[in-house]
Parts: sequence; C-alpha cells; structure tokens
Amino acid sequence: MITHQDDINLTDAHFFAKGDIHDLFRRMRQADPVHWTQGLLKRGFWSIFKHEDAYTVYRGASEYFSNGKFSVGLPSSPEVEAATKPEMMGSNRMLVASDGELHRDFRKAFNSMFLPRAIKQYEGSGRKLVLEILDEVLPRGRCEFVNEVATRLPMAIICDMMAIPRQDWQLMFDLVNQAMGPEDPEYKVAESAAATRNQAWGQAVGYCIRTCHERRGGNGTDLLSVIANARVLGGRLLTDEELGYNGFMFIIGGLDTTRNSIAGGLLELIRNPDQMRRLRQDRSLMRPAVEEILRWTSAITHSMRTALKDTEIRGRKIREGDWVVVWNASANRDEDAFVNPDRFDITRDPNDHFAFAYGEHFCLGAHLARLEIRLIFEEILDRMPDVELDGEVEWLASNLLHGLKRMPIKFIPRRAAAA
Repeated sequence: MITHQDDINLTDAHFFAKGDIHDLFRRMRQADPVHWTQGLLKRGFWSIFKHEDAYTVYRGASEYFSNGKFSVGLPSSPEVEAATKPEMMGSNRMLVASDGELHRDFRKAFNSMFLPRAIKQYEGSGRKLVLEILDEVLPRGRCEFVNEVATRLPMAIICDMMAIPRQDWQLMFDLVNQAMGPEDPEYKVAESAAATRNQAWGQAVGYCIRTCHERRGGNGTDLLSVIANARVLGGRLLTDEELGYNGFMFIIGGLDTTRNSIAGGLLELIRNPDQMRRLRQDRSLMRPAVEEILRWTSAITHSMRTALKDTEIRGRKIREGDWVVVWNASANRDEDAFVNPDRFDITRDPNDHFAFAYGEHFCLGAHLARLEIRLIFEEILDRMPDVELDGEVEWLASNLLHGLKRMPIKFIPRRAAAA
C-alpha cells in the first residue's frame, strides 16, 4: 500500500541518506507505477518508476517533454522550491537543460571532446594518475575511499580537460558539493540550503564566465576554450550565462556522478565477495562489470521533464505543464526489465540501464565515465587483494545524487601484499 509518507520520502533528501529507497521504489512499481506525487513540495508531479515508461518519456523529448521549461531535477526541499526560478537552474542556458535547436547546437559544439577517440587519450595518463592515487594510501593499509580515492580521479581528469589550475581543484570540489547537496548539513555554508545552493552556483558560474572570457578568441583546445568559442543558433557566440552554466555543468557531471559510481561499485564488490573474486580471476568481465556498477549505483536517481502537451502513460492523464520525474534508480531495478534485478551480477547481459539517461539527452560524458571506472577497478583488483570495509558508510542527503560521502576501507599494505 502506498501512503502519503511515501510521497514525503520521495521529496525528502534526508530519506535518501538514511532510508531504504529501493524498498520504496519496489512498492511503487507494483502498486502505482505512474504515480501523482504530492509530498513536501508545494507543487505535485508525476513519478515514473518502470523501465518501459522511462523509455516513453525519454523518447518523447522535444515533442512531448521538455528539459528547458524548468529544470532537470526536483527542488531538494520546500525552502529551495520557494527560492527557485527556472533561470536560476540554467534553463535554456546549458546543454542538459535545453531543447530543440539550441540543444542540438550545444551538443554539436561540445561533442568532439567526448568521442571515443578523444577519450582514449586519457587511457595512459588516467592509469598513471590512478597509480599515484593508490600509491599514497596503500602503505597505510586503510583510507577513506570516497575522498582519498574515488573523488580524485574524475576531479583530476575533468579539471585537466578544462585546463582549470591545480590550485582551484579543491574550490571546484567544494562548490559541486554545495550546489548539489545543499540539504546536507556538512555542506551548508550559508544561512539556508537555498542560500548555500545559490551562492555555490553563483560563484562557480562566475568563475567559468571569467575564464571563458580570458580564453575567447584564442586557439586553446581545452573544454572551457571550446565553450568560450562555440557558436549556436546561426553562428552567435554563447552568452555569459551560457558560458557559465555549461562550464559548471561539465564540472558537476565530470566529478559527482563518476565518483559516486566508483565508490558505490566498490561497496557492492565488497558486499558480494563472489563477484569480486570472479572479476579478479577473469578480467574479460570488466566491461559488463562496469555496466552493472552503473546500473546498480544509479548515481543520478531521477531526471525531470515538463510536459509540453497533454499525453497519457498507463492510462494516467498528464497535462501540459506537469512535471514528470523519471526515477532512473527505480527503472534500473525493474523486475520486468532485468532478471533478478536486486542481485549485483557482473555478468549481466543484456543490461539496458538508464545511468546515462536515453535518447537526445544521453549523457555526453558516458565514454569518459566508463573509462575512469574501468581504470580504477583494474588497479584496485591488482593492488588491494583483500579490501574490506573499516567502519560505517555515510550517504549524501540528496534525492538527485545517490552517492557515498564516506566509506572507510582497509587492506593489506602494499609491502605485505607483495611479500
């Protein structure tokens, strides 16, 4: 039975840190897979829980459902909802929150840096970086994995792609945490969650605008230079807001989602030693293992759209202007789409997950994320032969980003392991 408390939980960032989200999703899929949700937020919305219906929404991009009308994520609390206007969330100012010709032009302008041949150049440097990161923690025999390992690889690579100076990396890390997890007390830096979020977005967007202006007209090949010199809608340069929002979008996408997949993936391998052992013994399973990590962790729990016209899903009448929220984390555990969906299975095939969404808005950074996850797990399997948890894990208070804040681990120090 679905209760009002379930609706509240879907709109409560703290439930996603402390509660059993997958039990909630399971019950929703069974009882009301297209569910009108009226929780803590003033505005209600449609929740989509099943894989088939997620396809329907994602396939309906541009014609039936908009990314640019409001936002691509729910407000994190009533306070944030009251303080949020579409223009504050980059609506029609950045790739992920745009539609139609503008979205196609953004994608065309940025796509070349994320093609497989472009990403391949990070194979060698990325592996070297992984080894450097692990070399710092291996002699100790224990570490806090999220911040000492999982965060560092994607942060270094996206900042390198954007030619962000090393002294600013920590700033970027802090601003991402504050912008995407403002409900979490640990990241609160202002008088409220809304103020924390707005301050972080403002500071990060401003940083990207200034840097893009410095690089506009130059011949740089880094991502911020590409953004600075991109042209859209018949040849115009990007506005300041488009520069700032697209720049910060790539920092968020490059850092937050991948670190959450890496940390969550290691947690499940530790919890499933048979899967860890099998992957150690047969590295040909690395590719399907990466896909299973992506499905299982579902680092972006939901994607929000706004209905452009009246439509219907499973007999539920969706009106023009309604918010429609696809719960990727639920669709990725749908019993009708996956065999034994609550089993972490590194051999799973097929694995049609929505970790990168689908259709027109399929994640531009998918190839990069897969590379980073593969590189770090290849080295962990070699260099941490007996890794295990060393304390309680802590989850982020967010109903948009499903990720670990801390995960203490221990392992045989490298010298002992090599003996």
